Amino acid sequence: MTHKESFVAPSETRTVAHVVGTVLADLGAGHCFGVVGSGNFEMTAALRRAGVPFTAARHEGGAAMMADGYARMSDRVAVLSTHQGCGLTNALTGIAEAAKSRTPLIVLTADTAGAAVRSNFNVDQDALARSVGAVPERVHAPASAVADVVRAYRTALTERRTVVLSVPTDIQQAKVDFDPALLPTVSTAQPVRPSQQAVAELAQLITKAKKPVFVAGRGARHAARQLRELAEASGALLATSAVAHGLFHDDPFNLGISGGFSSPFTAATVADADLIVGWGCTLNMWTMRHGSLIGPDTTVVQVDTDLDALGANRPIDLGVLGDCAETATDVTEVLSGVGGDTWRTPEMAQRIESHARWASEAIEDLSTETHIDPRVFSREVNKLLPVERVVSVDSGNFMGYPSAYLDVPDEFGFCFTQAFQSIGLGLGTAIGAALAQPERLPVLTTGDGGFLMAISELETAVRLGLPLVVLVYNDSAYGAEIHHFDQASDDDLETVTFPDTDIAAIARGYGAHGVTVRTVEDLSGVTDWLDGPREVPLVVDARIASDGGAWWLAEAFKGH
Repeated sequence: MTHKESFVAPSETRTVAHVVGTVLADLGAGHCFGVVGSGNFEMTAALRRAGVPFTAARHEGGAAMMADGYARMSDRVAVLSTHQGCGLTNALTGIAEAAKSRTPLIVLTADTAGAAVRSNFNVDQDALARSVGAVPERVHAPASAVADVVRAYRTALTERRTVVLSVPTDIQQAKVDFDPALLPTVSTAQPVRPSQQAVAELAQLITKAKKPVFVAGRGARHAARQLRELAEASGALLATSAVAHGLFHDDPFNLGISGGFSSPFTAATVADADLIVGWGCTLNMWTMRHGSLIGPDTTVVQVDTDLDALGANRPIDLGVLGDCAETATDVTEVLSGVGGDTWRTPEMAQRIESHARWASEAIEDLSTETHIDPRVFSREVNKLLPVERVVSVDSGNFMGYPSAYLDVPDEFGFCFTQAFQSIGLGLGTAIGAALAQPERLPVLTTGDGGFLMAISELETAVRLGLPLVVLVYNDSAYGAEIHHFDQASDDDLETVTFPDTDIAAIARGYGAHGVTVRTVEDLSGVTDWLDGPREVPLVVDARIASDGGAWWLAEAFKGH
């Protein structure tokens, strides 16, 4: 797969700023998001002139998450454009999320001129990038501009890394001869084939297993077909980490999300496995509930293209260095001797259908006249929303509800930005995901704290005319802290509780449609919007009842 498509005329002298934007476009950048200032004005203009769509955000932090969400849900390299210094630091939390998630992203940022040592904008941008796990690159001189941009883009694309590409303002204005015909082609990385020995060892472990479970993560999002074929041949059940939710959505032997969001049946089934294979999944504390989903006699295997990921979070019996799709295909070809009883039976399929999803579990409805049980709210909204949707999840106490109750059509229907565990990233994520998947209804699930933290980007969604559904789980608090410190005094908890805020009214002030939901009957406002033209975003202010602490938080807080 190549991304080269020439946008410019034959060789001529241009500014480096123009060359940088043009080369990124020529290599295949999918969409640019940012806040334009004097430092990045000309580079952003060059990107736009070369055909890369640009979305202006209200804050660089929101722009960073738009770029991250777009890249995740489109599988294309996105660009974040920032001013030097403060523009970059404003975006840093979003850049950290992208970097820790291995999102292929170019942060195209201006930098101060080499001689401007007293500039107020002067910060060590390379150190900032390294500090959050991004790759620092820069345009060093006019003569190296094309090579520097190509190197940064190749790293983002082939290594799936977030790259901070700094371009000093003095170098931007320099002139350079540029011939687009001489640009190299940058192709996606060739898949890593596992060794024959590793394939044979994995095949042997699968053959011996009576109750194998495959857990697919971010690194296996391209390997659904191959993993299904191997699972069928071996009798394995399927599950995913949260970030790969939707990968096996229509498979009768799909247990759903493994970890803190698992239903009781799914958790018990994973824990009963005699073999767990993590495919592009690091089997971290979230996915394995701090190891409680791994039995004392369970064999654990990891398959990954990153050598450092193998055994990084827990002891493993076998580590396979290889692409998930290639490995699954090779193991299927050599697999033999699997027969007799497996737990891929009609009875197991029926049990999965009946119990693997939280929506099928009986609950005690905690709703009152003024507050709706968040599980009931999630379950009923799930019935109303169209099947073709892309769900983005902010961080916070609420996030288990949409993750467990909202169905998604496939792995491009769920955008889970939790690598840095920061609240307030969801609104930007949802906008980027909406632009990446324009045929689907974008849905944001967020808490009141995270939504209010990022609310400036609601204007961006309104300006773009996005049919965005925002589900705000409003408990008038930073709820995770309320439940984490449940033994604290009321005086101490005043630091994380807030007066009621009319979020629906605030949304209407931005030009969106706002609905307050306290009961199931109030969901008629959602139905009315869905039946209408959907010309502006819908913000649903759901006043949720407390469940005493989300079920998944008890597991999450074990790690603190």
